[in-house]
Amino acid sequence: MNDHDELIILCWNIERNGRSHRNSEDHRRLARRITASYRPHIVFRQELAMAWENGKRDLYEEAQALGGLSAFMSAPKDGRSRKPVGVMFDPQLFEMESHTEHDLPWKQICHVQVRLKGSAKPVQLASAHLCHFSPELRAVEAGRLTDLADHGRTALIGMDANSYPHRGTDEIMTEPIDWEKIEDPVHYQQRTIERNGVRVPDTRPSEILTGGKGIYTDLAHHAGTVLNQPYALKPTASLRRTDQGPPQRIDILVATPDLVPALRSVEVVDTEEVRRVTDHGLVVARFSLPKLRRSLSPIL
Repeated sequence: MNDHDELIILCWNIERNGRSHRNSEDHRRLARRITASYRPHIVFRQELAMAWENGKRDLYEEAQALGGLSAFMSAPKDGRSRKPVGVMFDPQLFEMESHTEHDLPWKQICHVQVRLKGSAKPVQLASAHLCHFSPELRAVEAGRLTDLADHGRTALIGMDANSYPHRGTDEIMTEPIDWEKIEDPVHYQQRTIERNGVRVPDTRPSEILTGGKGIYTDLAHHAGTVLNQPYALKPTASLRRTDQGPPQRIDILVATPDLVPALRSVEVVDTEEVRRVTDHGLVVARFSLPKLRRSLSPIL
């Protein structure tokens, strides 16, 4: 599907799965054309609204449009979010081992264990969409994701974090939010936390996942600060609303440190076509496939 030496990974929150309010517009075909143009090997999707219906027909049609990827998604549940997440991967490159749905109060985590063909160590792939309304639940969800890296496991996760990077001074492509000027009071309450009597941006998921001893590496942060690719740090959302402050980098890819040496680049795509489809930028990461194979201890 791609050049033999490169692995391409996408993470994209396609608002309402490409459908507008009341289904007056349908951007699914355009969304699939955009994603297919990158010829991805792994896709982390958020907001797979209605994709479970009709035997998951919408999910499989998207996977087929992307070159025949294997596709998995979490099941929507009554009383919870109706916009599940999903994972797709190239069956020519990866062998399927297991599929797990991590049940959480608002959105499930879609977790697929795969093995790069010819390699000994499996990789945990997970798509997540952290809770939009509760900082406390976001912290719980981030904590659940740390478990995928326990016992020395290798993991790669794509998510809409609905929160902010904790190393704010490194976010050189993003205009800081002046919270006193935020017009949307609900957004203010949902996206800030109290520390020392002051409301501050919620960075706890970032701290849990990539702070401390660094269970995971924020791939865009690594590209921006180590690989000298500042545009990897471009904001991802919202690309439309103006009452919630300037766009921020809330859509992220994180990986366990053993995968990071293989990273070549991270890109945020926010073209006019992307903006027609959704209010989130498309995050694209490129890896050296030979280096990945070495990091996963290939069978000799």
